[in-house]
Amino acid sequence: MTPPEHFDLVVIGSGPAGEKGAAQAAYFGKRVCLIEKAPKPGGAAVNTGTIPSKTLRETALYFSGLRQRGLYGVDVSVKQDITIGDFMHRERAVIESEWKLIAENIEKHGIVTVQGSARFHDEHSIEVSRFGLDTRLIQGDVILVATGSSPMAPVGYELDNEVIVDSDSLLTLQRIPSSMIVVGGGVIGCEYACIFAALGVRVTLINSRHRLLAHLDKDVSDALRQSMTSRLGITVHGDAEVKEVTVDNGRAHVVLTDDTELDTDCVLVSTGRIGNSAAIDCKRIGVKVNDRGYIIVDRQYRTAVPHIYAAGDVIGFPALASASMEQARVAICNAFELKYKRAVSDVLPYGVWTIPEIATVGESEDVLRAREVPYEVGRSSYRINPRAQILGDTDGFIKLLFHPEDQRILGVTIVGESACELIHVGMTVMAFGGSLDYFIQAAFNFPSLADAYKYAAYDGLQRLQRRHARAPGLPSIAREVVTD
Repeated sequence: MTPPEHFDLVVIGSGPAGEKGAAQAAYFGKRVCLIEKAPKPGGAAVNTGTIPSKTLRETALYFSGLRQRGLYGVDVSVKQDITIGDFMHRERAVIESEWKLIAENIEKHGIVTVQGSARFHDEHSIEVSRFGLDTRLIQGDVILVATGSSPMAPVGYELDNEVIVDSDSLLTLQRIPSSMIVVGGGVIGCEYACIFAALGVRVTLINSRHRLLAHLDKDVSDALRQSMTSRLGITVHGDAEVKEVTVDNGRAHVVLTDDTELDTDCVLVSTGRIGNSAAIDCKRIGVKVNDRGYIIVDRQYRTAVPHIYAAGDVIGFPALASASMEQARVAICNAFELKYKRAVSDVLPYGVWTIPEIATVGESEDVLRAREVPYEVGRSSYRINPRAQILGDTDGFIKLLFHPEDQRILGVTIVGESACELIHVGMTVMAFGGSLDYFIQAAFNFPSLADAYKYAAYDGLQRLQRRHARAPGLPSIAREVVTD
């Protein structure tokens, strides 16, 4: 083992949390070492998760012509003779661009990088091993664990990375299958089901729950299911589970618990993820981990060992790249007592890149009802929005949840084209404690999808007016309700 090297901060993992945490410390003059076991940086977000899946979605929309359907009465079918190379070319180009950008950021901040597998030697030391090289000992005053997560090993399935795959090995398929079964109705399962269905693959989705994306409101789940079945031709089995899977001659035979039998070229198992904590041996030095491998942290992202912090998917929910970056920045600022950034925003956007896109921020109707918080709803359909008509998307909608007394925005949900961009308007209004009045007073570009916010606000005021008409003892609405 080589003599130990000392740093102010040692970061394990170069995904969104690791890269941004390392850069935050280096920006304030700290000497930083970033350890990554993979040959390229970026973690799952760049290499197997966020960036690849979203790039593949855009590729699928291009090849399928789905964005053009409904325009001028033209129905564009999937281009003929698509190869796996066509499908993956753009994805590889984007990933390579991201590798370059991360490398530039690391170099700009003077961060020392070490490639190899890391494990704790003691509370302040990390052993880094790499085949053919001496083990290196890296010491840090502060350590940030940002090792991410991995697909959970499926129970009752044997992955072969050809017929039975998870969300990582799916990207290595050498051909586009003609049929696919997706097991799991969560974010990853629904996103990939939509992507492959857009390419003409016959997709069947098996969901153990009645609702897709069960953490979202029923109207959102219903809108997604309607689009998946009627627009993309996906067959959805709700309240269903897989009883048996066998593989023969390159095809899978799947039996559900209700004895339904299905045959397919490929089975994508997407039933959850686990934290990547076991390999670094963090429990042996006192870092606490739950039964799914997620590291337990406090509000400052400090573990049970005071100078060791963790951020990103390795700590579990919400497991979003955007949140992971912020968690790491906050962890570093707390670790080195920097006054720059001491907490992650309470208003975090949540995006699902299905077809259609889904985005939310703040509370859902289900949560507000459970907490017995009074609320009213304002909705606007893409059908009455000129920009949506131009784009050919008339099924989307914006939903505003607001408090009936002061009209303060409690939550925003958008389903449809550009939802994951539009959500930031609602997020910003919420972050500044805004109300429906912002949307009423604001002037939006015309034609624009953002203009739907104004009509959702008008709809909310009209609903509130009707509520007051039914209960005249309630305080009056300060602003006259108009219909523009």
